[in-house]
Amino acid sequence: MAGGRDELKLLGTWTSPFVIRVKLALSFKGLSYENVEEDLYYNKSELLLKSNPVHKKVPVLLHNGKPVCESQLIVQYIDEAFSTEAPSLLPVEPSERAMARFWAAYIDDKLFASAFRAGRAKTEEEQAEALKETFAAVETLEAAFKECSKGKPFFGGDSVGYLDIVLGVLIPLVYVGKARYGIKLFDDTRSPLLEAWVERFGALDATKAILPEVDKLIVEYSKAKQARAAAMSAAASN
Repeated sequence: MAGGRDELKLLGTWTSPFVIRVKLALSFKGLSYENVEEDLYYNKSELLLKSNPVHKKVPVLLHNGKPVCESQLIVQYIDEAFSTEAPSLLPVEPSERAMARFWAAYIDDKLFASAFRAGRAKTEEEQAEALKETFAAVETLEAAFKECSKGKPFFGGDSVGYLDIVLGVLIPLVYVGKARYGIKLFDDTRSPLLEAWVERFGALDATKAILPEVDKLIVEYSKAKQARAAAMSAAASN
């Protein structure tokens, strides 16, 4: 297996979808690494602050001590820096590679952004507007999957590709949203291809080894919500 524990170190927190994204890429590329769990609310490590001094956020991948930041860039780096027996995540053809990066940006900027707003909305009106944007993004991605997969199982075709990794972190959030809010993000009417893809991608061994349990996520997200509220209250009183 490529990549010894003294070579790759991942700074993150297990609940972060963006950290999970990097873990999925490492899993599908067959790379071993040291996982370093960070306390983002109360005690960020000196290593994290030094490795990502601009944003002070996870994930950060350290490769022989050199940091790579931002989850999509880290996944691209992993794919380009390590030659393994696993297939390349990014397409070889330049136009297809550019298209994959375009849709990856859409996933974060449109789908994830609106879904996060829906989860953190303070009023029913705010949540309804955010969900409207989220479902519109899902319909757009349904068409994108049809185009990119060309009738095959994954965005990458016959094997898992870059967009599968980028979107794959949404799977536990899909189940969390259904359990906590009764919201079904993918369904037979709006997105039958993506609904089938969720089951297919989630059943892979390399995926199951990484995705966290939904029940544990729900508990931790509740704790995180309380921590954010406490931090905002403390900041307002100062």
